[in-house]
Amino acid sequence: MKRTPFNEIHKKLGAKMVEFAGFEMPVQYSSIMAEHKCVRQSVGVFDVSHMGEFLVRGRDSEAFLQRNTLNDVTKLAPGQAQYTALVNENGFLLDDLIVYRFSGTSLPVAEASPAYMIVANAANIEKDYKTFSSRLFPQTGSSTGDVRLEDVSDRTALLSVQGPKSIATLQKLTGIELSSIQYYHFVEGKIDGTDAIISRTGYTGELGFEIFFTVNGTNHEELWNEIFESGREFNIMPIGLGARDTLRLEMGYCLYGNDIDETTNPIEAGLGWITKIDKGDFVGKQAIIKARQNIARKLVGFEMEESAIPRHGYEIHSESGKTQFAERVGCVTSGTFSPSLETGIGMGYVEASRAVENSDIFIDVRGKKARARVVKLPFVDNHSRAGIQLSQTKN
Repeated sequence: MKRTPFNEIHKKLGAKMVEFAGFEMPVQYSSIMAEHKCVRQSVGVFDVSHMGEFLVRGRDSEAFLQRNTLNDVTKLAPGQAQYTALVNENGFLLDDLIVYRFSGTSLPVAEASPAYMIVANAANIEKDYKTFSSRLFPQTGSSTGDVRLEDVSDRTALLSVQGPKSIATLQKLTGIELSSIQYYHFVEGKIDGTDAIISRTGYTGELGFEIFFTVNGTNHEELWNEIFESGREFNIMPIGLGARDTLRLEMGYCLYGNDIDETTNPIEAGLGWITKIDKGDFVGKQAIIKARQNIARKLVGFEMEESAIPRHGYEIHSESGKTQFAERVGCVTSGTFSPSLETGIGMGYVEASRAVENSDIFIDVRGKKARARVVKLPFVDNHSRAGIQLSQTKN
């Protein structure tokens, strides 16, 4: 298994380590419940250095990304990030991504042309890089094809500091006015003396920041220690993958490999808002247009109305099973016990005709059909408290 630069720190802290996307990662340090509540109520730190980072440079980099991602890259200004996705020719999702646009003379690449960074899911680094590489030159809109792609994943560390006290924790370590950074924007500068990209993004729905930096000697250990010293007054905690999953699910955020994969098109997954059909030609466009005309299933959120916890792979039925009309209408893609709501919640695909808010569905939990109710996402709506405007997420 691969290891992040913080691997030994996790082990010294007594983390339970598991394999995830080819990496040895901490799933929890104390308990998922305690870590989840820490992020919702105060501040926690995630090591997400397993994520992939690709630099895209050159005169035709904007045109290249415009053709090979779903969102409209031309809307990005320097210092702005965008949620998007990579699809194949058939319109199926290869990965969901975040694209960052830098100014022409900024970190991490200095040249007089647009520079971008793509952040990919850890399990898809090799696949995504091969896919982007195979599309480099033919479709850039330039005879020279001035696009250069570089995988910098192995030398890039990434810490995610999330929670209501994240600004108070990090502000002690930088001269950058963190409160001025808008959602899905970023700045470049120093934090605790380390050159970094400080991004107002995260996977929790909380106020928070993601810090990208190049590992150099022991600077990663020093930054980790300083963040924890700075957050000591707020009872800061390290957070594992277990709480990361419950936090993202409460917000209705998709997890690649569970809620979206290479059998999923963005329309049925509720990602039509990042699929800019009118922006011009792009890979998978015609297939997605066709999919929009015949949506067979939709991803929905649901809350359990009985004492049961849904899990990935459980069947979804139309009835409790007590009548002859009961039928399988879908499948759970993500499910858990919500620490915030204190009930079972989940997401799953159901027949399009059954994706109706407040309607009943039944989850087959080890042979028992447990009643659930289709609800509007997110499950926990704390966008206002976290300083997140929904319009900002749909750029």
